[in-house]
Amino acid sequence: MNHPPLTVRALRCRIVQAPMKRPLGTSVARMAFAPFLLLDLQTEEGVTGRAHAFCYMELSAPAMRRVLETAAELIEGRAVDPAAIGQVCRNRFMLLGTQGIVGMALSALDVACWDAVAQAAGQPLARYLGGTVTAVPAYNSNGLGLAHPDTLGEEAEALRREGFDAVKVRLGRADPKEDLRAVRAVRATMPDTSPLMADYNQALSAEDALQRGAALDGEGLYWIEEPLAHDDFRGSAALAAAIETPVQIGENFTGPDVLATAIDCSASDYVMPDLMRIGGVSGWLRASAFAAAAGVPMSSHLYPEVSVHLLAATPTAHWLEYMDWAEPFLTAGVTISDGRAQVPDRPGTGVDWDEDAVDRFALP
Repeated sequence: MNHPPLTVRALRCRIVQAPMKRPLGTSVARMAFAPFLLLDLQTEEGVTGRAHAFCYMELSAPAMRRVLETAAELIEGRAVDPAAIGQVCRNRFMLLGTQGIVGMALSALDVACWDAVAQAAGQPLARYLGGTVTAVPAYNSNGLGLAHPDTLGEEAEALRREGFDAVKVRLGRADPKEDLRAVRAVRATMPDTSPLMADYNQALSAEDALQRGAALDGEGLYWIEEPLAHDDFRGSAALAAAIETPVQIGENFTGPDVLATAIDCSASDYVMPDLMRIGGVSGWLRASAFAAAAGVPMSSHLYPEVSVHLLAATPTAHWLEYMDWAEPFLTAGVTISDGRAQVPDRPGTGVDWDEDAVDRFALP
């Protein structure tokens, strides 16, 4: 792909910890703040490509910043070509490995590159990638954590009032009957036709997943997400074959080849890669090609501001996961209307920083 001519001048990395509007409890942890690394790819031509990477834990952010500082030494003065820059960086980090923190940092760099070249072309990223869709279905994933089931119905109604038809509830309580109560409490507030997703966050053993999955069949769930360890493709395939409710996995795929392996194993009914783990925009495009070839519906994980563009260019696009975690430091979030996320018509991804907010939430 021929990109508009741009030259890397410098990379700027900052770390913020944004307050979450709705603290979220899952089977893994409870979160009240969201740590992000913010990347500015500055060019000699005056175009700045941006990317934000959710760091999961505050301790990972400085390590990701150090990776990008090393990458900057390699790419300053080079053309902004996502493929070429990606190859240079992978070669440099080959002995260390290009997964985990390294992979997420390099994915952020890839996103910033694509943002820059789409801006230079004067096109929204979705259109630059060949997409023609103007809106994609979205579900609200901003709440419904492991709270008491009796409190979830009211919260589900509040989430749907924000413009959504579909929401997601977290499961993984010690007592499976309490999970069932949670599902029923949320389901009771929704029309029968409204999708309700459920996420276990890898909480279950294979035996437990089979028992709980069977118990949830018929409860009106649209999918069960990550019931098992993320790399247990054999167990996930057995579960998907045994229960009626579709199984969803993919947020922990470390690159498109892992997604392809999961599809070959029939590990799930659906896939939902994460932008920073799948390899940025470049990795997403390869992953979407694999999903399209197999006819597997593909959703997103986190990063709705960029993922809405990518789903608009994805042949088997399914659902956008909407999280508002980055909105405290962005000038604009995703626009939701009638349960659909609107694809921004601004050049690039449309991501830009509220500098006053960045200063307020900044970490060293």
